Amino acid sequence: MKGADSERTEAGFKVRTPVDEARRILRAAIEERQPEDEPCATGTETVDVERADGRTLAAPLESARNVPHYRRAAMDGYAVRAADTFGASDRSPEVLRIAEGIGADAAVEPGTAARVHTGSALPDGADAVVMIEEVAELEAAGEPELEVGDAVAEGENVAPIGEDVEEGQHLYEAGHRLRPSDLGLVRSAGYDRVSVAQQPTVGVIPTGEELVEGDPGPGEVVETNGLTVSRLAQRWGARATYRDVVTDDPESLRVAIQRDLTKDVVVTTGGSSVGERDLLPEVIDDLGEVLVHGVGLKPGHPVCLGIVEDTPVLALPGYPVACIVNAVQFLRPTLRWLEGTEPDPHPTTQAVLERKIPSEPGTRTFARVQLEERDPDEIDEGEPQFAATPTRASGSGVLSSVALADGWVVVDDDREGIPEGETVAVEDWEINP
Repeated sequence: MKGADSERTEAGFKVRTPVDEARRILRAAIEERQPEDEPCATGTETVDVERADGRTLAAPLESARNVPHYRRAAMDGYAVRAADTFGASDRSPEVLRIAEGIGADAAVEPGTAARVHTGSALPDGADAVVMIEEVAELEAAGEPELEVGDAVAEGENVAPIGEDVEEGQHLYEAGHRLRPSDLGLVRSAGYDRVSVAQQPTVGVIPTGEELVEGDPGPGEVVETNGLTVSRLAQRWGARATYRDVVTDDPESLRVAIQRDLTKDVVVTTGGSSVGERDLLPEVIDDLGEVLVHGVGLKPGHPVCLGIVEDTPVLALPGYPVACIVNAVQFLRPTLRWLEGTEPDPHPTTQAVLERKIPSEPGTRTFARVQLEERDPDEIDEGEPQFAATPTRASGSGVLSSVALADGWVVVDDDREGIPEGETVAVEDWEINP
């Protein structure tokens, strides 16, 4: 693909690859370089269950034991033989002798009952539990007795072995991302450690001779893109290295990219378009292969996707909002593909659009919006309770327009905008990792 960058510079992005096609090309290039015998491109490791929150299982998981592994009381009360309660009622209670001990430390013989708490192991000889509300404790001739005012059936108020999970039961497929509730089940099922995909590593390289870390002077800009993208990568489960700013110099850019080829992904910010200082597409093309340069996406069409020595290199635009949009659309799925999984859909809120969103056919537009609750008296049955208003400041360089928005509305490639009054799905792209 050598020389393609000069052609694109002259063309000025007259041809832009559709977003879905760009993703397909990038994914194919990543999977082509993945070892066939590996469940994920990043490799696997075994970690303690308490450290596995948010990690992706590298292999299917089956329960190593029954949960519970013993018969347990499902209520506070008394463990009994169900046959000893036959015919018991408030008017004609059955009287049982109270056995010594509680739970598994007791033994239930014919005519006796033993105190149990919720979760206690059922004593030997017992097959049911009478709830505490249905009994009265008595003292007769120095012997503690129990009046049972309700008959119970065998197994009543008893959790049997394996009621929750049976030994050998399938729990999760490979590729499942573990949540806090999963960790409790995994540990209950007999695991202290699990095999997971290694976290993808990402080198984030901000570029641009105008960027500074401290207070900006005339013509200088505070570096924010690298900071934002590195933290997004970490939120998405990667281990990100946030590099110092690299100036717009071909050799400096080349060295910076080569340094991070030990990572699973290299991400640059700025210098991805077709101007005189947009050198990254040419550098990537010299080092490896440019897969896509220019995507039908707004804001952020000047993105460059490439491969260098089997490492995906994503050159994101320098305008902050365009950079964020492209990170969500390309870096996030790349991290999931490397783990052998798919990105989850973003949470959405249904809302009525307060103002028209314009868009060009063939371009997927991401319009930032703010949400407000509608007046209940003005909502017809079945209508959304929220209204979505496009932000006034919508330029791709206006960082506050996305930072202060509640989400964005996606206008598909085949639509020429969305009219006012239409119900739209507002994506909250920051919630879902």
